[in-house]
Amino acid sequence: MRVLLIVVFALFAFPGFAVEPNEIIADEGLEARARVISKGLRCPVCQNESIDESSASLAADLRMLVRERLIAGDSDEEVFDFVVRRYGEFVLLAPSTSGANIVLWIAAPAMLWIGLMFGIFFIRSRSKFAGHKQDRPLDSSEKAELEKILNR
Repeated sequence: MRVLLIVVFALFAFPGFAVEPNEIIADEGLEARARVISKGLRCPVCQNESIDESSASLAADLRMLVRERLIAGDSDEEVFDFVVRRYGEFVLLAPSTSGANIVLWIAAPAMLWIGLMFGIFFIRSRSKFAGHKQDRPLDSSEKAELEKILNR
């Protein structure tokens, strides 16, 4: 019984692909291209899953659209361009690094660098102020005041 449970749980641990049998193209070359393209397109519903892995109905429609475009004779780039024109660049799992997207690609490392520089500046400025506190010996009036307080 334990072995059966282990086998069942092991089967569920593997990621399943959502491509249905009725979506598969008979031509193995076109099907392989369709799978590669599907792995590069984001599911608009699931957002962090490719349409190849998603079981959402919109993802199934996109998978069928990709296969229809390939059967019609489009190249991989033409299929990507068609889907991007229709749904926007958001559907690409790896957006381009040109145009307005360059700002997004540069913003994260720039903010990290600015944060690190601010942190280093802050730590150094605090250590400078801490270094100015130097212990000096008490003068005679301060010693007399201390003796007076301690003798109470």
